[in-house]
Amino acid sequence: MQDAFAYCAELVRANDRDRYLATLFAPEESRGALYALYAFNSEVARVREVAREPLPGEIRLQWWSDVLHGERSGEASANPVASALLVAIGQHHIASAKLIDLIDARRFDLYDEPMAGIADLEAYARQTSSILFALAAQILSGGAAEAAAEPAGIACAIVGLLRALPLHAARRQVFIPMEILDRHGARAEDLFARRTGPKIDAALAELRNLAGQHLGAASERMGELPRAALPAFLPLALVRPSLVRLGHSDAFTPVEIAPWRRQWLIWRAARNPARITL
Repeated sequence: MQDAFAYCAELVRANDRDRYLATLFAPEESRGALYALYAFNSEVARVREVAREPLPGEIRLQWWSDVLHGERSGEASANPVASALLVAIGQHHIASAKLIDLIDARRFDLYDEPMAGIADLEAYARQTSSILFALAAQILSGGAAEAAAEPAGIACAIVGLLRALPLHAARRQVFIPMEILDRHGARAEDLFARRTGPKIDAALAELRNLAGQHLGAASERMGELPRAALPAFLPLALVRPSLVRLGHSDAFTPVEIAPWRRQWLIWRAARNPARITL
């Protein structure tokens, strides 16, 4: 089983380095479960990249759903991420239904239907991102952390979608709510053609402001968290610096935070948790 947890750690290091680094500040006895959770998320989040077509993607997501429903035990035991995740679920009393909700939300990624409204985006972010903060906090502290996890996850999800705008435009996916695009007179075709201008800029600015509002809400609730849960929230330290860079760069060539600086921001927040949302 240690090999399975080590496999998860390597998978997270390769595909979700921010959470990998944040987990290094968690107690050693909790890291395996955190890496299992994050590796599962990585596997599910990358389904469209791996499957490329909706049907194979649906099959992959259904496999994970079956595993969490207690089916496919033989296949699950042969899969290092699945086997490690099931152990983590048992050890930390994680509700499988929450992970199944995450899988269901990720079905949206497989298709090219546009995100309709802000409420739809926030619901998607709660199920795919906020749940990770809440479950990671549960692993670390054994307690509930939904009050801070919900806005933290939405803020992080929006930043991630803004960073991925070039990729989504190339796929003709629209994660920017049509409600926001319509309000500013922007069109999905502008995104697909990588055309910037005042209308697209205004729509993206509104989305960044929305992320900032949720980051502010998370900041107000961080004081309610047990100190043991804080390593789960260290990736939040990258949100505000990311929003600043996104606001000063072309939408289709976003300026990324250098890897060394991302590591430093996480280290700084671990040293002083008050900096997690600054």
